[in-house]
Amino acid sequence: MQKKKKTAAIVWFRNDLRVRDQHSLSNAIAKHEQVIGLYHIPKEWLLPTPWGFKKMERYRAKFLLQTLMQLKKELEKINISLLVTVGNWAESIATVQKNYAVSDVYGQKEWTQEEVEQEQQLPNILTTHWCYDQFLYHPEDIPMELSTLPEVFTVFRKKCEKQAIVRETIPAPEAMPDENVLTSVPEFPTLKKLGYEEFEADSRTAIPFVGGESAAWARVQTYFWETKQLSYYKQTRNGLLGDKYSSKLSLWLAFGSISPRAIYAEVKNYERDIIKNSSTYWLIFELIWRDYFKYISRKHGNNIFKLGGILSKEYEWNTDLRKLNKWIAGNTPEPFVNANMLELSATGFMSNRGRQNVASFFAKGWKMDWRMGAAYFESMLIDYDVHSNYGNWMYNAGVGNDPRDRQFNIAWQAACYDANGTYQKTWLQKTLF
Repeated sequence: MQKKKKTAAIVWFRNDLRVRDQHSLSNAIAKHEQVIGLYHIPKEWLLPTPWGFKKMERYRAKFLLQTLMQLKKELEKINISLLVTVGNWAESIATVQKNYAVSDVYGQKEWTQEEVEQEQQLPNILTTHWCYDQFLYHPEDIPMELSTLPEVFTVFRKKCEKQAIVRETIPAPEAMPDENVLTSVPEFPTLKKLGYEEFEADSRTAIPFVGGESAAWARVQTYFWETKQLSYYKQTRNGLLGDKYSSKLSLWLAFGSISPRAIYAEVKNYERDIIKNSSTYWLIFELIWRDYFKYISRKHGNNIFKLGGILSKEYEWNTDLRKLNKWIAGNTPEPFVNANMLELSATGFMSNRGRQNVASFFAKGWKMDWRMGAAYFESMLIDYDVHSNYGNWMYNAGVGNDPRDRQFNIAWQAACYDANGTYQKTWLQKTLF
């Protein structure tokens, strides 16, 4: 057995806020005598964007704090303290490194611009250890080079389904000695201290859930095993109202409170014990889509944030702030778009069907700069994921991975998915805050 180093290591948590199937955490514990958890909330998340809204609005902020509190409790069970810092990242990490004589940092490998810039601010004295922990298919296991990654999802999916494996999950690590617990940690942040007002959830919300690893597993237990709604996922996934029409697991996947590998393993258990059908497959299908957008962003880098997208296409884009604000306020000529935008404003969530429609309307109907819409989604969505968000917006704007470059017929979509108008009636009445 390898002897542990007499050094202190940080596990830098980002979008991997869990203890189960968490390789950075397990690796640090295996190799070091002291391990400290760290999460940082950058000051930039709390400030307005050029478009007038914060980079992280109150819904995701609240879910994040719930998630961090749950992570703190789970880490305490294995005698690891969690430091949550706010503000300037370079100053925060330098202070932690100095105070605890940290020599190594372990974390999830990221590659998008803001995350890479954070990594570049790590003190040179730190030895870094990165792992890819957010994928269903690990980068070493996909049957293609990144440079030859297909630009069409179906090709990627079929190759992976035939030739790639999904790695086994790992359990939560065993507890460290009691003396690993720090005698004092910074005060845990609150919504108010982050600059947000406390609020109650809207009674109409489709996501009456809280953040954190235990909540993620509770949702799996309910959706899979207790109600067996997974058996009907493909038939109900385009629903619009309530918490039952889809798994809602994107909420916890976005924060890494549960890994895609763990969900995959549960689906396979369900197929073995309950039923294997098109619905169980479709949940895995969605996990593969999620992977695909991550690989697309790895291949194309910052092009996913450019106006022409990964195709460098040119359209006549508008940046009319008056139209942006009408779209945000649910004040467009399309009632179905308005209802979805009002739901987002009131809850921090919108169905996948809604997201496709409001994005298509904004980018193709009004020909607005799609990055404005993507930035608003980043601000508002609880389940914001940089790769899926910008991947989907490019797709709907015609500058991404949709070979058909389509535009949604909003009226037809409303008639098809809200035939009796129940969803629109629910949200077009006075919105409760």
